[in-house]
Amino acid sequence: MAPAGLSAESWLVILIALVAANISFFSPKFLFVKTLADKHIGWCLLEMLFWYAVVGFVAYIFESMIGNPFSKRWEFYAVTVCLFLVGAFPGFTWRFLVKHRQSAQN
Repeated sequence: MAPAGLSAESWLVILIALVAANISFFSPKFLFVKTLADKHIGWCLLEMLFWYAVVGFVAYIFESMIGNPFSKRWEFYAVTVCLFLVGAFPGFTWRFLVKHRQSAQN
């Protein structure tokens, strides 16, 4: 199937997944609730796991709207976790690899 043949719901899930994969790197708070002094990679990965589950739930809702959901085995989850991690690369690069200058220096 060509990418142009995807439904609007499929494109919406892809967009939600890309945003959710990067959201943990752009916020200094854990799940927008608790401010952390130093949010390291472990907290970001834990938050990404939460957002992965949220995106999976949204995708399941969309899939059940069009009919019976397909059964998924471990291969499906292995591939989607890897795709979620690849989608998180821009946020990881911005947070941990780009040197940010201090805004105010004396």
